[in-house]
Amino acid sequence: MPENKTSTHTKQIALIGLMSAVICILGPLSIPLPVSPVPISFTNFAVFLAVYLLELKGGTLCFLVYLALGSAGLPVFSGFSGGLGKLAGPTGGYLIGFIFLALIQGLMMKRFPGKNSAAIAGMVLGMAVCYFFGTIWLAWQMELSFTSALMLGVVPYLSGDAVKIIITALAAPKLKLALKRAEI
Repeated sequence: MPENKTSTHTKQIALIGLMSAVICILGPLSIPLPVSPVPISFTNFAVFLAVYLLELKGGTLCFLVYLALGSAGLPVFSGFSGGLGKLAGPTGGYLIGFIFLALIQGLMMKRFPGKNSAAIAGMVLGMAVCYFFGTIWLAWQMELSFTSALMLGVVPYLSGDAVKIIITALAAPKLKLALKRAEI
């Protein structure tokens, strides 16, 4: 029996809520580095996954829900922190940059539907833009040169973020297929 529009809409809202919760669970998990004020975070991995599964609108909305919850004070940001102070701190530029990550990855997936290579390109380009915002903000916050901020807030994370992209590229298509088969 074909689904009605209300049923599809309800499933979409439920998936957005579920993936927002996944971001809220993975986002606080972080590993501080002694050489940088920016911890290794799983937030970008959760965003990659949310956008891959829910595409442009749903994936971006998941991150915006996460950002709103964290800004309101819930401890969903790295290190189980929350509040507007986190956005104003050294890692705030990365948090804002994740919005662009979601948008870019989602736009690439929308432009080239069903192409895993487009999703990967979107993740890579989106992370580059996120790094840019984060580096500018980190440089300003800590009174560093752009190059120094890049060395502190990007270079140590490149290999780990590449691994997160690879894991997403391998796992997310299978998860998406499983959701489709389950008619979710």
